[in-house]
Amino acid sequence: MAEYSILLSDPDVSSAELAAVQAVLSSPRLSQGPRVETFEAAFAQYLDRRHAVAVASGTLGLLLALQAHGIAAGDEVICSPYGWHQLAHAVSLAGAIPVLSDIDYWSGGLNPEKLAAKLTPHTRAVLAGNIAGHPAAWGPLRAFAARHGLLLLEDSTEALGSRYQGRLVGSFGDCAMFDFSQPGALCCGEGGMVVTDDADVALRLRALRNRRLDDRFSVSISAHIPWQAGMSELGAALGLEQLQRLPEILRRRKRVEQYYADHILSFEGIKPPYAAPEADEVHWFLCLVHLGTRFSRSSRDAIVSDLRTAGVEAAAYCQPLHQQRHYLDHGYRRGQFPVTEKIADRALVLPFHAHLGEDQVDFIVQTAKDASINVGAGAAIYL
Repeated sequence: MAEYSILLSDPDVSSAELAAVQAVLSSPRLSQGPRVETFEAAFAQYLDRRHAVAVASGTLGLLLALQAHGIAAGDEVICSPYGWHQLAHAVSLAGAIPVLSDIDYWSGGLNPEKLAAKLTPHTRAVLAGNIAGHPAAWGPLRAFAARHGLLLLEDSTEALGSRYQGRLVGSFGDCAMFDFSQPGALCCGEGGMVVTDDADVALRLRALRNRRLDDRFSVSISAHIPWQAGMSELGAALGLEQLQRLPEILRRRKRVEQYYADHILSFEGIKPPYAAPEADEVHWFLCLVHLGTRFSRSSRDAIVSDLRTAGVEAAAYCQPLHQQRHYLDHGYRRGQFPVTEKIADRALVLPFHAHLGEDQVDFIVQTAKDASINVGAGAAIYL
């Protein structure tokens, strides 16, 4: 593994988290203990949702949510080809068919105006995400789902703390999923959460997640085969402390956002980060940079390489789903989603976490600018 002097992500862990983990390690229960339930209750309260179910990952959370709603082989789920956390993989894991639809150029989220063309008699759900911290168009998405009798699923991993029309992300979908691995603001190492207001769905989620300790002494046979996809007490202890510190963590990350804005906007031709009028508050997942149209995919990759040579960990934002092998087997090909490809070919992420200082951000931005000049494309970088 390469050594970097400036990391892409670095969890905001305090002495409170260390003490919480030590307390778990000193206890007789490392799994299926009281901390998981406490974390679930606190997370549900934070989002003003009735139920929260802790899981081993966001992908497994979506898989359980699909199964809890009876979505299975032959059913179709409309989802985006664009995003960092590819929860859409869970659609295939559930045996359903992922139906990809193009995105909005500015927000990066599913374009509601393009969804109708994807409808078939087999469509059961829409899966939308809050890309890089910016909320999706939840008003139009909810209206579309209601009009066609579809389940609305929300991947809110990338936007914890962001608000749309006064409400926190995670409060719009029939179910919403969160993943707590890096580089999110709330990091448990691994783990996730599914939230819902439907008590029956929550019950099915728990039954699908794992067997309770009490169930091991039961002579009855469950109607569901559990995935053993629960969160450990260690993960829950970390998550609970991170959730309690979340306002502080988000404030510290906001300071780094401002460092980037101050430095990257000093260059000619730079546009400010986009925020839709309906997005009351946007919390970045990573520093997502959109290079100008004069750049190519190869020049973006060259900039990433130059940054890494300088000790700065950077990466392409994502490889669109329709260009990955599994989805090629579904018949998808390059050229089918022009907006996704236009953005993805020129998108990269720069280091973003609460431990970055202004001098480091200045170095990152200057290095990115120099690299863009090296590839002969100037310094047209758009956050």
